Amino acid sequence: MELRSIEFFVRVADLGSISQASRELGIVQPALSRQIQRIEDEIGTALLLRLPRGVQLTGAGRQFLEHCRRILREVATAKDELSASRGMPVGRVAFGVSPSLASWLVGGIVERTRTQSPQIQLKIVEGFSPQLYDGLLTGRLDTALMTNPPPSRALRLFPLVSEPIVVLSPPQMRGTRRFYTLTELSKTPIIVSSGIRSLVDEQLASYGKRLNVELEVDSLKAIRHLLRSGTGLTVMPLSTYREDIELGQIAAFPIADANVHRLLVLAQSANEHPSAAVQAMTQIIRAEVGSFSDQGFFTTIPNSAGPEAAPARKRRQRK
Repeated sequence: MELRSIEFFVRVADLGSISQASRELGIVQPALSRQIQRIEDEIGTALLLRLPRGVQLTGAGRQFLEHCRRILREVATAKDELSASRGMPVGRVAFGVSPSLASWLVGGIVERTRTQSPQIQLKIVEGFSPQLYDGLLTGRLDTALMTNPPPSRALRLFPLVSEPIVVLSPPQMRGTRRFYTLTELSKTPIIVSSGIRSLVDEQLASYGKRLNVELEVDSLKAIRHLLRSGTGLTVMPLSTYREDIELGQIAAFPIADANVHRLLVLAQSANEHPSAAVQAMTQIIRAEVGSFSDQGFFTTIPNSAGPEAAPARKRRQRK
């Protein structure tokens, strides 16, 4: 069984189509089909079900796919480490990050990578924590910045920073109050994403409270539009819409009588030895998050109410 045959099988499995995989791999479809058939003949069982449109993994195929991913990761790690021993870390790193972090964090990470480790090929994947968790377990991601991941022996977890969750409102509410109490929050109709709802309700349960959810929306852009148009209130980590808060386009209020927060955690598979490239990216990500943390990005609610706040944010990102 050749390494390239394994690579071909993984690509077919990921795409669910031999014809699409043949186009992406630059190999004619009959030749690709023969490669898969040779693997099946060698193993002695069918790995794919041929359907009218595409293919589907059999039970044996799913099991074999995990072994294939592990083989390819080990080969890539060996190449990276050999390259790193001759100089800068080299290799491909798939980094997962949630939508609420990507908008303000990715730029600095890319800039640091270009400066410190220019030979790393960085792939950034945006997704919510359950998707990132699955990506780490299946090998699609090498590392991910997650929110409150559940304890798992399958992952190595590196806590980075705890960030308060605050009440966000349309801008016209700025100056009308200083904070929300838990009692006030539990009685206030809230627009919220499903992930934040689960996180907040889990923490409020210890106080005997829960959110009064008026609308559940799994789109940060949609929630931003609803806030800025005066449609309702939400609860979110402070950093999610920090630029809007600095510009006076959204108002923010702390929750006074409870420590409602999210924990940002850098996660990697516990079953894989991180390559030199992954280790370098780990240091870059931690440094970028640490830079924001040192400047109070996660803890201090901005008081600015106009465009003059924007330059401060730009200066912070360049540091």
